[in-house]
Amino acid sequence: MARATLIGFSAVMMWALLALLTAASGSVPPFQLAAMAFTIGTVLGLAARFLSPPVQKKPIPAKVWVIGIAGLFGYHFFYFTALRNAPAVEASLIAYLWPLLIVVGSALLPGERLRWHHLAGALLGLAGAFLIVARGGRLDFDGRYATGYAAAAVCALVWSSYSLLSRRFPAVPTSVVTWFCAATAVLSLICHVLLEQTAWPEGWSQWLAVAGLGLMPVGAAFYAWDHGVKHGNIQVLGAASYAAPLLSTLVLIAAGMADATPRILAACALITAGAVLAAKSMLFRRARSAEG
Repeated sequence: MARATLIGFSAVMMWALLALLTAASGSVPPFQLAAMAFTIGTVLGLAARFLSPPVQKKPIPAKVWVIGIAGLFGYHFFYFTALRNAPAVEASLIAYLWPLLIVVGSALLPGERLRWHHLAGALLGLAGAFLIVARGGRLDFDGRYATGYAAAAVCALVWSSYSLLSRRFPAVPTSVVTWFCAATAVLSLICHVLLEQTAWPEGWSQWLAVAGLGLMPVGAAFYAWDHGVKHGNIQVLGAASYAAPLLSTLVLIAAGMADATPRILAACALITAGAVLAAKSMLFRRARSAEG
């Protein structure tokens, strides 16, 4: 379980590159960028299937297709809708309720138990995420942005539901994510045609950023996350997912696109403490196993 949890957390580390690579991709519209990146993610999955064909030959249940496609496309659709209709700070914080929803919702899964330290760890992570996205130390909710706030809430609900429901199908191979990516690419392209004007990357650096998005945060990350939520410790993954906004901010600082502040250090402490607290049971089990 620990190995699968680490694989799942590698998705969080890859998602930390999302902001940097998106900014580096230039002025490509969101749905066009999603279509391009998920196409690359699909090719990545096809290459993995060619090198290591999935063992399972059983048909995939229809509900798995619905969960997977609705999860990947639905999350991005509502996230983009939220950012179009509400300030980024408030929308981002609402959308980042999904790790907390995963930790709380995991109590409903077969064989899982929600303990106080899981919830406390998730709340510490939420506090750390607040420090990162709420610049100036406050939020300014405005009724004019109700549509955006609602879309952000649905975004959080969609991704947490996708993660929790995927847990119910551990026998379904992760290779199925290839087709989820393909469907998301097609649906994103449709949204682009209906809602956006086409704008291509300018120069090799922007094309490399698009390629990086498709290979990591909008590609390999979803395969790693699928494996992690199916076979790892889902409470630990939920709480540790709050590291994504922190790591993203640190990457932006390293790239010279953001400044290091005491607020970031405080967020680091909160998120780290939250992840360690949520992982308390798993860490103690490993320690006891080592002693035995």
